Amino acid sequence: MSNLLQNLEAIIGQIGGWIWGLPMIILLVGTGLFLTFILRGLQFRKLAHALYLGLIKRKEPGDQPGDISHFQALMTALSATVGTGNIAGVATAITVGGPGALFWMWVTGLVGMATKYAEAVLAVKYRVKDKAGNMCGGPMYYISRGLGWKKLAKSFAFFGAIAAFGAGNLVQSNSVAAVIDANFGIPTIVTGFVLMVATGAVIIGGIKSIGRITGLLVPIMIVFYIFGALAILLLNIDQVPAALALVFESAFNPTAASGGFLGAGVMQALRMGVARGIFSNESGLGTAPIAAAAAKTKHPVTQALISMTQTFIDTIVVCSMTGLVIIMTGTWTSGTTGAALTSNAFQAGLPGTWGSLIVAISLVLFAYSTIVGWSYYGEKSIEYLLGEKSVKPYRIIFAAVVWVGATMKLSLVWGLSDIFNGLMAFPNLVGIIALSPIVVKETRSYFASKTAALEQEVVGPQTAAPKA
Repeated sequence: MSNLLQNLEAIIGQIGGWIWGLPMIILLVGTGLFLTFILRGLQFRKLAHALYLGLIKRKEPGDQPGDISHFQALMTALSATVGTGNIAGVATAITVGGPGALFWMWVTGLVGMATKYAEAVLAVKYRVKDKAGNMCGGPMYYISRGLGWKKLAKSFAFFGAIAAFGAGNLVQSNSVAAVIDANFGIPTIVTGFVLMVATGAVIIGGIKSIGRITGLLVPIMIVFYIFGALAILLLNIDQVPAALALVFESAFNPTAASGGFLGAGVMQALRMGVARGIFSNESGLGTAPIAAAAAKTKHPVTQALISMTQTFIDTIVVCSMTGLVIIMTGTWTSGTTGAALTSNAFQAGLPGTWGSLIVAISLVLFAYSTIVGWSYYGEKSIEYLLGEKSVKPYRIIFAAVVWVGATMKLSLVWGLSDIFNGLMAFPNLVGIIALSPIVVKETRSYFASKTAALEQEVVGPQTAAPKA
């Protein structure tokens, strides 16, 4: 039986490696670069305005079509991306690819912002209302309504529904249960039950309930984690320039073996940085536009600007904090990897047990928020395939699976999750590229109307010339 399991794991690993090989990475990064070019670097030019809309203004005045505010839609999307990848994924990238991997994560995040922007434009433009009056949108809708490719749209929804139970449920609940057991000695079966109840209580109310919880939880958990990392960086501020220099140097030069680190070439740093960056921010995966479609807004570009800040916050801010702490403390050469490496790095940077406690609490909050966010993605995928009557049974099953994930061994789930995530990305990227002229058209229309409104405000209304 053990041999059969090992063979199955090997086969799944090979399939996952093929799906997430160089062609997929080129497609993901290439799509981001293509969109950056045709949008003339919009993610850089409009970043400050986008952050203002999402984090300060938060919602548009008046009655807007949609279910939740801009801010809640952003926090729901962030809840699904700011997860174990920000703690364990960054550590793995640096362990295998060296400090230079962090640089390539930044590159992936910056071009991925353009992809995230395009996804949200299309999600809001092609969204529809179901019979209950709730908004439905995402890749399956803009592929079917924008292109008429219904089979491709159904394939995305099918892969998305399965991925929600893997990467968005079983893996996350198992991580929470393991961390709580290791740090506080609470049995996994108890943690699983509590987590199941907490998940069910939130998702049973749909996107409005999810939006309220993520709007409260996500800012707190991100600020908590960032403050912990900033404390370490400030306590060792004199070492930060050397850490940054090492990141840039290792991105373009091989990193020599040191301690438990086996050494890494430039291509290894690039591959790990890009792969883990994509896994962390999910740009191109097609998940975030499902949440964006629920936002209260009249124009697709307004929510798209806000949605692209999700990738900035996830990769450029949160992942950077993790990476810099690991590099600056020197723990990246220790031979450990994953969440254990991040925990060791925080422990080395803060006195007492504060470091490991911050990582443990953050991992629990990150994983739980990911469960809640992904539940909505899976729900909308199921609804697209089976209709509105499938939503309530889905919510009950999804919550029950949380308990299962907390108490079982997941030797195969990680590999299967990688496979279905990759299978989701392909139809979404094809749809974005095919509909890119629509993205450009909507963008030009939006900013042209803004410019005209500003000119009207400055010049004042024009009066007709009197007749002779």
